[in-house]
Amino acid sequence: MSLTAVQDNPESESERGPISDQAEPKPCGSFHFRSGTPRSRQSSPGHSPRPGTGGETTSFWGGQRRSGKRKVERVWYSRKRVKGFVGVIGLVVLYFVMNWVMLLRLQDHRIHSKSWFSGNSSSSPVAIQWKRYGKGKKPQKRNYERMLGLAAHALAEGHSKPEPKDLWQEPFIPASSWKPCADQCSWEPNEGKNGYIMVTANGGMNQQRVAVCNVVVVARLLNATLVVPKFLYSSIWRDVRDIYQEDHFINYLSPDIRIVKELPKELQSLDLEAIGSLVTDADIPKEAKPSFYLKNITPILLKNGVVHFLGFGNRLAFDPIPFQLQRLRCRCNFHSLQFVPKIQQTGALLLQRLRHSESHAGPLDHYLVGPYAAPIKKKNEGPAKKASKYLALHLRFEIDMVAHSLCEYGGGDAEQKELEAFREIHFPALVHLQKTTRLPTPAVLRSEGLCPLSPEEAVLMLAALGFKRKTHIFVAGSQIYGGRSRMIALTSLYPKLVTKEKLLTPSELEPFKNFKSQLAALDFIGCTAADAFAMTDSGSQLSSLVSGFRIYYGGGLTPTIRPNKRRLASIFSKNSSIEWRVFEQRVRKAVRQTKHVQPRPRARSVYRYPRCDECMCNMTLVT
Repeated sequence: MSLTAVQDNPESESERGPISDQAEPKPCGSFHFRSGTPRSRQSSPGHSPRPGTGGETTSFWGGQRRSGKRKVERVWYSRKRVKGFVGVIGLVVLYFVMNWVMLLRLQDHRIHSKSWFSGNSSSSPVAIQWKRYGKGKKPQKRNYERMLGLAAHALAEGHSKPEPKDLWQEPFIPASSWKPCADQCSWEPNEGKNGYIMVTANGGMNQQRVAVCNVVVVARLLNATLVVPKFLYSSIWRDVRDIYQEDHFINYLSPDIRIVKELPKELQSLDLEAIGSLVTDADIPKEAKPSFYLKNITPILLKNGVVHFLGFGNRLAFDPIPFQLQRLRCRCNFHSLQFVPKIQQTGALLLQRLRHSESHAGPLDHYLVGPYAAPIKKKNEGPAKKASKYLALHLRFEIDMVAHSLCEYGGGDAEQKELEAFREIHFPALVHLQKTTRLPTPAVLRSEGLCPLSPEEAVLMLAALGFKRKTHIFVAGSQIYGGRSRMIALTSLYPKLVTKEKLLTPSELEPFKNFKSQLAALDFIGCTAADAFAMTDSGSQLSSLVSGFRIYYGGGLTPTIRPNKRRLASIFSKNSSIEWRVFEQRVRKAVRQTKHVQPRPRARSVYRYPRCDECMCNMTLVT
């Protein structure tokens, strides 16, 4: 905090200095000084009336000294009063002329920015599109019009300027000192003789991945045999066999727990709900401690021989957890879960097209796409083409996220009605809470950093950080709330923006049609292997898993941009008046502070913060 204060003050002083100098009323001060001089000039011999050449003139001044003197003073003061009044009017006129000139320059600057912004895009101008965005009040979009114009102008002028040195980097020395070591195992495998544990995980691919690793730890804790996990709503998500390599999962974890593909036949016919072996999320507190499972689940397991966890979303705490169980958690996430060959092969193809190179493998490719990461060498081929760097952006702005946040995004009455209808169907508990509890207003939520960044805010952040207009950007996900019109700001300022749907042909995507988890796996690969990764909502499971994977295997070469949304909200609140240079400095400072390398905070996710003794080894301490 002290560093921030020290750095902020010089900037604010430099901004305020010229303004205060211009506003200092120097001309007015000199005018008041001169108005006080007549008496001194009157008594000065050098300013006394010159005597005439004839005696009459001399006798006239001498004969009517007092009355003549008063008349002369009255005329002299009248002339000075007129001159002073004229001077004041001149200063006022000059002040308004200067302001008029500055206003014209600012208007010319904004017109230039808008013309460039629309002239370099195949879409309609941003301002025109925003006006079509429903009726009612549009505070955010209308306000960001000015900032987006300044961003477009800055990107145009910065074409030949070098990028910031740390844009594609993280602090290498402290980051590279942490090495993966969760694969080290120092215990005997359990026999799993207390019974069988089944799990049907809910949510998307990322939530299910967390549930799988948590249930692996619970199986070891309870000395139970794990049945290969399945995913809820199998008609949409399918099960673990369609996403991860089942045999690799079983074999890799065999030193830790016993895993089988199916329940024994004698247990398959049991009505698990009737005998009390069906355990839902309502039966387990969120982030329950190991003691809860030992006390409440073990008796069911010993009595019925089987327990079926239904849902199992975030139902195991991160602390306190015994060291080896925490290490098992990391081993499961970073080593045992490998995508099936179909996903690996298409993921490798996606990476080749993102890099515009068929012969370049990134530092994380082997862990993501396995054997398909090997460089492809063709006969009689010349020097390999240099791969293009790309930035991956997880724009967490789907309608479910927007609706659940209770934030407003400038869509007026139409937006409010649409989101309220969505909440009625998908979040009835939240709707009930709205009706029975006084919740924070959207303005308060935004000031506290609880609102996901909109596409407009995301593109302003990227432009302020220094990413050039020609930067290749991969956007994860395609169900952005508002559709194409909401993406105008991004696609206009960064025309080399792509999604997996643009890079892969319909025939290449056909095997993944209607398999949302498999499509999410492709996004996971594209984001994790990127030269830089930017998230817009730190609470997203995809962003958490991607950033953790990049920390674990990145070796200090894979920077992640984690915006502090509370600080950004404070900066964005000044968007109607802040200068671009000041906005740029403040955004860079806010993001740079999140790049610090630090161990996992207590009770935080090891999937997102693997820099801890259970998951990684700090080599600086070893040496």
